[in-house]
Amino acid sequence: MRSLPAAAVVFALAAGMVHADDKKKKDDPSQIGNRNVANCVNFFSIQKEIALGKQLAEEVARQSKLEDDPIITEYVNRIGQNLVRNSDAKVPFTFQVVQDDSLNAFALPGGFIFVNTGLLKIADEEDEFAGAVAHEIAHVAARHMTCQATKSQIASIATLPLSVLLGGWAGYGARQAAGVLVPMTFLQFGRRDESEADYLGVQYMYAAGYDPTGAISIFEKMDALVKKKPGVMAKVFSTHPMDADRIQKTQKEIDRILPEKPQYIVNSSEYTSVRERLIALEGRKKSQDKDGRPVLKVKPGSGTSPVEQKDDKDDRPTIKRRDLIE
Repeated sequence: MRSLPAAAVVFALAAGMVHADDKKKKDDPSQIGNRNVANCVNFFSIQKEIALGKQLAEEVARQSKLEDDPIITEYVNRIGQNLVRNSDAKVPFTFQVVQDDSLNAFALPGGFIFVNTGLLKIADEEDEFAGAVAHEIAHVAARHMTCQATKSQIASIATLPLSVLLGGWAGYGARQAAGVLVPMTFLQFGRRDESEADYLGVQYMYAAGYDPTGAISIFEKMDALVKKKPGVMAKVFSTHPMDADRIQKTQKEIDRILPEKPQYIVNSSEYTSVRERLIALEGRKKSQDKDGRPVLKVKPGSGTSPVEQKDDKDDRPTIKRRDLIE
């Protein structure tokens, strides 16, 4: 009897991964956390995925200029962790801020997310920022990176020994990625993956209390920016393709699957303060670089920032809420 090709064995092993129950739950935001959204052929165990992501994240950290202001980094991490708690993700997350003016954020396998300062600056309100971060969390929850890595190698599976196929593929994948900053295999998503991340991301925003249309708003800003400055956004759109159809589809999905709430979180005074702090810090750095003269370095949080010069009564975060239009 002729034996099946190795690739056929793989798909046979993966059969039954997608269940009707999971598909129904995916449309129900009340089931967030109790459903499996990672329905794809994947040879990476969760443990190997985290290990691979950690390795890649260390490379990014070594070769990028990370923001070290504790107030900014703590706030971004707090917003991210709140969204993670309202997601389907099964791994712990870390959030780091990269000093980069491009409007971007990206996720690595296993829950490692990097947010560019350019995203904070262009997102005027917290729900817009949360929309971009929730989208990246969705990529991790659906395990798009390692699913894509598996898919990209599947044509060569027939040449691999069965022992590697069944027991050592994750290690093989990790070795293939070693020594590369961020292989495009882990960052370049097709429209299907992007659409799924949009779909899940707005659910995570909604579950965390945000106005899900904040995702539409930040998408529209990205679309407008790419038309105004195509060179600036070329790198972002190579990994996050954007068009009007995608924006319209997300709006329709919000209307279809998310029950209306009387109020949503749109912005907070803390987000405004952190964003203004970032802009002020970058402004001072640019001024110092331009001047070239030695200057006294001021420790962040010492009270010199205009953002921090507030009365005690203004220190409490305030929530701006958007009432639904009848």
